[in-house]
Amino acid sequence: MWLYNSSIGRKVVMSLSGLFLFLFLLFHGTMNVVAVFSQYGYDQIVHFLGTNAVVQLMVPVLALFFIIHIVYSIILTIQNRKARGTDRYAVVGKSPVEWSAKNMFVLGLIVLIGIVMHLYHFWAKMQLMEWTGREAADGYELIVKLFSDPVYVCIYLVWFVAIWYHLSHGIWSAFQSMGWNNTIWYPRLKVIGIVFATLVCLMFAFVAIAFYMHSLGWFDSIGQLWQLGVH
Repeated sequence: MWLYNSSIGRKVVMSLSGLFLFLFLLFHGTMNVVAVFSQYGYDQIVHFLGTNAVVQLMVPVLALFFIIHIVYSIILTIQNRKARGTDRYAVVGKSPVEWSAKNMFVLGLIVLIGIVMHLYHFWAKMQLMEWTGREAADGYELIVKLFSDPVYVCIYLVWFVAIWYHLSHGIWSAFQSMGWNNTIWYPRLKVIGIVFATLVCLMFAFVAIAFYMHSLGWFDSIGQLWQLGVH
């Protein structure tokens, strides 16, 4: 099958799976931002996700796309290194290869480690508990507890930076792999990739910093002002 046997096919599969995961990150980041301003709103979203049958079916699909993305990234990395040999990432003309492109696999590995950490901190204590018939932890309280620790805040911020580098290159590269690589769209896609990667990572970073501020007693007044504005 060409999706596996050809280099182009493997790139297309990795690109499509990556774009699917990006859409998930966009939704997840938006959902987390809601938690900053409304515990009730966040709890309602969590309740919907935990009780909706379609969403429950999408969880293994998401996991499958994630596994496919990792497997194909490893295959392509090995393939590219064999093809280049000792002449890795040669400069073509006056356009040097970006740092994120040269370190895409390492960035992906950091992102993977962060995902495992994140699953341990949240998914394993929430959805996994429900699946095994035990009482799930309160998601909002988990966020409050985790991001009251400055060490974890710093660790997550480093993870978000790695995600930004991975996304900012991966988004435009995905479209390029699917044929959008002409002189007009190439610079546009790079800008789009940077903008969307920045948006997603700023949302996650905002949540971590905001809840840390909350733990210091700085965020209560902001939350009260928001509620006054809403009501």
